[in-house]
Amino acid sequence: MKLEDFNYELPEELIAQTPRKNRDSSKLLVMDRDTGKITHQHFSDLTKLLVPNDILVINNTKVIPARLIGEKEDTHATIELLLLKDLDDNVWECLSRPFKRLKNKTRLTFGNGKLKAEVIAKKTEGIVHVRFIYEGIFLEILDQLGKMPLPPYIHQELAEKDRYNTVYAQNIGSAAAPTAGLHFTKELLSQLKDNQIKIVEVTLHVGLGTFRPVETEDILSHHMHSEYYELKEEEANILKEAKQKGHRIIAVGTTSTRVLETIYQKYQTFQSCSGYTDIFIYPGYQFQAIDCLITNFHLPKSTLVMLVSAFSKREYILNAYQEAIQKGYYFFSFGDAMFLKKEPKLH
Repeated sequence: MKLEDFNYELPEELIAQTPRKNRDSSKLLVMDRDTGKITHQHFSDLTKLLVPNDILVINNTKVIPARLIGEKEDTHATIELLLLKDLDDNVWECLSRPFKRLKNKTRLTFGNGKLKAEVIAKKTEGIVHVRFIYEGIFLEILDQLGKMPLPPYIHQELAEKDRYNTVYAQNIGSAAAPTAGLHFTKELLSQLKDNQIKIVEVTLHVGLGTFRPVETEDILSHHMHSEYYELKEEEANILKEAKQKGHRIIAVGTTSTRVLETIYQKYQTFQSCSGYTDIFIYPGYQFQAIDCLITNFHLPKSTLVMLVSAFSKREYILNAYQEAIQKGYYFFSFGDAMFLKKEPKLH
């Protein structure tokens, strides 16, 4: 499979630059994953599209202000770090820019010395391991000095930091938002619960595995970076029972999907566990864990377009993207959403 197979042309004006005023007012393209048939709705219409006993799986990760801009202590050259993974003992895996300026033992300073760091390992692909040196509480310092790590296609700062987090974000550790979840409001979640939809939380801390672009023409040569995931026992039991009874399991976002498919591949059931996943889902993959997927419109040639293509058919997905473009849908992180559905079984 070639990278170009997952390309499409997107007018720049359809890249959403700011979140909608009301999260659940986004457009929702609904597509039958087996037939490719499309209807157009709004995100708040999920109250009509989901049925009692459906299981909605959300990723409760929370984005930290993970973008730090500082300088080298010796030359004062500007250095930018994107915090990706907490390796314990104040050591973080970071994406650095410019990578070539950093060496082992390079010392960095941020916020006039409020936060310092030393490079303890230089890896590949822009990755460094740094040990932070500070007084006080690290996350509080990060909140003062760090910026929300908005993707490069968003050209303006957020008026409200919390709009790059879901309303149910709680487990700190992501370098990017699980964007399909940005459309939910507390009121919508409450309505769904009232309609007997069960809501299950998983955690996947979004890092390079999700947003690193594919640069190899043969997609099978792409290297996925690992990301931390977790599923708790109570949630695993709800999912297990739903699977046994044939109820729909609906993943919110590619991150929730990757957690559930990782676990099901490993155990052939849902089981309480945590660890790191580098699962790479592309056409030909046989889904075992989920039945439906709520997701955003993803970048051309991305692993996320490959995942949604695997969940339906590449031709159906690219056709849906073209129809979304014609109808003026907004794309990417703050854009509109799609619901790839399978009809519920009749009991």
